Amino acid sequence: MRILIADDHPFTLSGTKSFVESYGYRVEDTCSNGISALNLIKLHLPDIAILDINMPGLDGLDVAKAIQESKLKTKIILLTMHKEMTIYKKAKEYGIYGYILKEHAQTELEKCLQEVKKGHEYISAFLKDDLITDTPNDNNELAHLTLSERKIIELITQQKTTKQIAELLFLSEKTVEGHRSKIIDKLGLPKEKNALLIWAMQNSKK
Repeated sequence: MRILIADDHPFTLSGTKSFVESYGYRVEDTCSNGISALNLIKLHLPDIAILDINMPGLDGLDVAKAIQESKLKTKIILLTMHKEMTIYKKAKEYGIYGYILKEHAQTELEKCLQEVKKGHEYISAFLKDDLITDTPNDNNELAHLTLSERKIIELITQQKTTKQIAELLFLSEKTVEGHRSKIIDKLGLPKEKNALLIWAMQNSKK
């Protein structure tokens, strides 16, 4: 089995690689963004690609969609912190073979690899209880944000720092900063210190 792992958080990427290799699997490539992941998959056609959803360039869902459209045989496992129903449905739509929550990865990843190796799907046993049903949002401004961006807004409302948000969402600080910049642009906020925090606090009760 030849495996590719893509995650923009260096600690998670290294840990996942070591974990997978400890069970005798061959990790052929690792990378930290979706564009590199897609290019490496097309170049080397690994048997399995373990992808984070939140990555710069292309996210894990974008890569899964591209793999499906290109009819490549690489089987996708998403290793993520997302529990939203809409994201899970998108993943299923794009033909992913595995969907595991990062908080339970140590318990489930090896079993997931075994099942996917056989051509079977593996969905986290914890997902059934943890899955969040998305509710309509009356805030038209928030409607323009992705689910990842809304999660960051929620954490900013709790006055979490960029470093804390990165740790909570298993992202690099650079990726969180990139999300913050995109949110500021989408909301049309001034590029001033604390402008996003002020907006988040003012809109947290809407």
